[in-house]
Amino acid sequence: MNILFLTVADINDINERMIYTDLLREFIARGHQVTIISPTERRNQTFTHLIEKNNSKILKVRTGNIQKTNMIERGLTTLVIQHQFLFAVKSFLNDESFDLLLYSTPPVTFNHVLKYLKKRNKAAITYLMLKDIFPQNAVDIDVFSKNSLFNRYFRQKEKTLYSVSDIIGCMSEANRQYLIKHNPQIPPEIITLCPNSIAPSELASSALTDTDKIKKQYSLPLEKLLFIYGGNFGKPQDIAFIVSVLQDNLNNKKVHFIMCGSGTELYKLERYLTDSQPDNVTLIKGLPQKAYNELLSTCDVGLIFLDHRYTIPNFPSRMLSYMDNCMPVFAATDPCTDIGEVILKGDFGWWCESNDLSEYSRILESITHSPSVIQEKGKKAKTYLTENYSSSTTCETILEQINKLDR
Repeated sequence: MNILFLTVADINDINERMIYTDLLREFIARGHQVTIISPTERRNQTFTHLIEKNNSKILKVRTGNIQKTNMIERGLTTLVIQHQFLFAVKSFLNDESFDLLLYSTPPVTFNHVLKYLKKRNKAAITYLMLKDIFPQNAVDIDVFSKNSLFNRYFRQKEKTLYSVSDIIGCMSEANRQYLIKHNPQIPPEIITLCPNSIAPSELASSALTDTDKIKKQYSLPLEKLLFIYGGNFGKPQDIAFIVSVLQDNLNNKKVHFIMCGSGTELYKLERYLTDSQPDNVTLIKGLPQKAYNELLSTCDVGLIFLDHRYTIPNFPSRMLSYMDNCMPVFAATDPCTDIGEVILKGDFGWWCESNDLSEYSRILESITHSPSVIQEKGKKAKTYLTENYSSSTTCETILEQINKLDR
């Protein structure tokens, strides 16, 4: 097949390690051709251009800033990005024909470009990988109100995106059930599972790196248990709860917290660190992927935080990198997501609701008293990843779903 993948993720090389490139390399390994359309944001100061290498094409489309920016700019960019993508397709890929149109949310505004491509490639299958249920996720955390013009506008765009999709792949069973319940206009048989996945590393990174050297590089303690959160610091993570966890453990001498990432709400964490000066917290403002993986190899437990107000079932992909490094996962989330159920069923970590600080602290205390359990659950995390969240399995699943499609 000739596959076209549309995304707002910043992809510059098919060999990058992330959920999308790992999956697309699987398609290439099976003899398929892949073309990626990915933004180059205004902050990069580059124009639309085509990259051809490593048996793939990447069309980088100049857009506004959409990642790690304020909601107003992100919203404006989301409104116009499909027109920018459509213009780039007509300019750079006008002679190409595609068999599979693969795309992910966010955003929900790819409708025009998809309809154009579908009209041009009548036999093409449209496959939505649902990574984000927008605009309801924004309503949940009060970005805008349920009755606002923004919600009504984007909800209509969301419904249109579903209507142009032949298959909708959801990250988890809770995702799938939510979509069926709240979108009765979608034929339930086209709503299926397509979990986040990566290509598991052959060896845990810790086997290939000098962990003490890396700890000294970031001034981390050599003997304490290292709990790391790596990813975005935005409204979805509820920074206030993260701060309450750090404050509650201000005098905990057994644990050292690493906060690694960036985002629009990072200033709240920085303000706490400036005011309280905790000696068991290290803030690292984002790292290149290789350096981040090396840092993970020194850590003991991976952390996930989600705002308790969510009614949509998020399933953060950052969990996979923890699991790949043989780390158990400690998640504090809303009760609607099934990520806690998956973690507990797979016995590779711990979960509590993200408005229950006393329960969080109780679990944290139990973890620090059982270092051997950390290692046992870490091994189970790697096994669970390999068996359930490998990109090769997801690729096979997508191909099977396409073959079963009644067309």
